[in-house]
Amino acid sequence: MKHLIKLVTASAAIAFVTTGGASAEDWFPYSVEVWDPPFDMASPRSSVDYAPLAKASKPWDLCVSFPHMKDAYWLGVDYGVTEEAKRIGVKVNVVEAGGYTELNKQISQIEDCVSAGADAVIIGAISFDGLNNVVAELAAKNIPVIDVINGMSSDKLSAKSLVSFGEMGAKAGAFLASLHPGGGTAAKVAWFPGPAGAGWVEAGNTGFQGAIEGSALELVDTKYGDTGKEAQAKLVEDTLEAYPDLDYIVGTAVTAEAAVPILRARGLTDQVKVVSYYYTPGVDQGIARGQILAAPTDSTVVQGRIAVDQAVRILEGEDYLKHVGPALYVVTEENHGEFDPSSTLAPNGFRPVFSVQ
Repeated sequence: MKHLIKLVTASAAIAFVTTGGASAEDWFPYSVEVWDPPFDMASPRSSVDYAPLAKASKPWDLCVSFPHMKDAYWLGVDYGVTEEAKRIGVKVNVVEAGGYTELNKQISQIEDCVSAGADAVIIGAISFDGLNNVVAELAAKNIPVIDVINGMSSDKLSAKSLVSFGEMGAKAGAFLASLHPGGGTAAKVAWFPGPAGAGWVEAGNTGFQGAIEGSALELVDTKYGDTGKEAQAKLVEDTLEAYPDLDYIVGTAVTAEAAVPILRARGLTDQVKVVSYYYTPGVDQGIARGQILAAPTDSTVVQGRIAVDQAVRILEGEDYLKHVGPALYVVTEENHGEFDPSSTLAPNGFRPVFSVQ
């Protein structure tokens, strides 16, 4: 395969996962997993060492659609996409719909992007099934569509740059279950998976609930909601009122970030512990300070970078991996010093970039 990948040993893959190097100009090679057959999260996976193209042959025009940029998670994806576009020499137009209730807006933004001349489209989907018609329309026009981060069910996609959010939820659940194994100390957990109907949320929910099955953990409530800070804070407040003997709050990064000051204000920091099932700067800070116990990282910045590389490879007729995602691992206070933030977090002070010309 031209300019593509080389297989790595398991030990090399582990070394890369824990110390990975995703600095702006030299983020690769990066340890990833490849699903084969693609587009089925249950497919067998292999570890490979991902290396992108050095440069694009021409300044292709890429449309990138996100659900929103209300939290630092999507800022990380934006950073990865726009920095990789600069490195490889392509144009990018980034649009964001404003939230997980805005499916119709996301669809119209994508259609406008394509009307303006986009050569390929990268989509962080609001809905697992809701964008299938627009994906089919783009495929009929031979416009490649890359599914980044959230997941879509369409069989017309060109490639996926994402991880299993089921596994992200499972890793958070397994971390807790290891503290409270079956027959061990009982504990009550409230679970905040995110906005109902989003593919990543449903997967995360299944993974988390499966991982705590058989443990001494009691799931007292599951609360869905938008990943805005106000929405999650309200859910946390309501849950603490309903369950005064709660032991754990587990959920989105926004849930975890919102929970920390609420617990402090209520004097519950020692009673109620917090776990996130994905990673943001606020979660990173919380883990470093001992306010959040743990969170799996999915190397968000790298997922954005790979999506750009996949799009350019397809446009240039190069070989490409159809379904790839960074290897997952859990960051705790104990191993935090080994974590490479540039794989996952935008730099301090980064502001959303909507255009690369």
